Amino acid sequence: MTDDSQPADGQPLEIDREAGPESHPETAFPIGRAGRTTLSGATSAPPPARGRRGSRLVTALLSVVLVVVAAIVVVAYLLSPPSATPTQIEFEVLPGWGGSRVAAELADAGLVRSATAFGAYLRLKDLDHSIGEGLYDLTPAMSSRDIASKLVEGGRPRVVNITVPEGWRAANVVERLAANGVSTPDDLAAVVADPAELNVPFLPPGRPLEGFLYPAVYEVPLNASAAEALALMVRRFRQDLDDIDPAARLEELGLSVYDWVTLASMVQAEAASDEEMPIIAGVFANRLELGMLLQSDPTVAYGLGKQLPELSAVAGDLRVDTPWNTYTRAGLPQGPIGNPGREALLAVLSPERYTPDGALYLYFLHGTDAGVPVFRPNTNLPAHNRDVETYLRNDGSRP
Repeated sequence: MTDDSQPADGQPLEIDREAGPESHPETAFPIGRAGRTTLSGATSAPPPARGRRGSRLVTALLSVVLVVVAAIVVVAYLLSPPSATPTQIEFEVLPGWGGSRVAAELADAGLVRSATAFGAYLRLKDLDHSIGEGLYDLTPAMSSRDIASKLVEGGRPRVVNITVPEGWRAANVVERLAANGVSTPDDLAAVVADPAELNVPFLPPGRPLEGFLYPAVYEVPLNASAAEALALMVRRFRQDLDDIDPAARLEELGLSVYDWVTLASMVQAEAASDEEMPIIAGVFANRLELGMLLQSDPTVAYGLGKQLPELSAVAGDLRVDTPWNTYTRAGLPQGPIGNPGREALLAVLSPERYTPDGALYLYFLHGTDAGVPVFRPNTNLPAHNRDVETYLRNDGSRP
């Protein structure tokens, strides 16, 4: 039997595509995977691929954002304070340290969380070559940003405390500075001998710094040069000079600043206590006024390069002439014989020249009375000689 929808000869049915489905209501178009029927009767194309590409792009962008956010969080953590406890730590940056070394040392000290992160922060901010050497007071409660800001300000130098006692000679000061790692003995001695670079206005040309290394306690940077270290002491002298303001009084006494310091160095060397200083200064002032030799043993010892206990009258030391020997030369010695303190300087400005009954003090000695030290000023030679016998030779017992 023949199907009415097929031509009799078995050939495929020709469809008029111009006519549309109305012309052939019996024709069925494929559906499902092959296509679907539209209102126009045409088969639609598969969904476009750009939808899937857009989805992958959004996913990639979200991934990048998440990575960036995660990186920011991690970096912020690594640069955050490693502790909430503000325990102060003294941190030192040594000469020649670069950013990487500083970062590593900070991490070892527990002041930053990560040496790598801190070093990268320094490079990013172009600070790795701006870090100053020296000491810093830092705490683990500081952020990396705060620590970096501190480091570029420069640290304080490492210092050593140097005590210069009253009456010390410049040679003692040089020895102590060098022994504590400040400069070298040769460099220090060279500046003492020729201090022209320090521009000390009251120092006569060609004279050393002896007398102007003011007794005090100093914080001296270990990396200070010889001139810088000694300048601290000269500066302190000038500060006290301004405070004392001796100009008018020195004019009354007929003394220059250099003479004042020279005489004060003798008073400092002779006195056993501050209370004795005004009388000793009075003895010297009276002798200078009368044209008498000062006859001060410490000046002789200084000229011979000896300490006072090493001086020997028996060996003839008092007769050896030097520019400082006040037994062989009239007037003041060539210069200071040590570095006097404030009390000795003030004593020269206000000497005690007279006894209560108005006699001039012209002599003094230090002796003992039954083993107890005594200070004996006198107004005449016979009385002085009796005290020499009693208190120097016989411990207070009269011969």
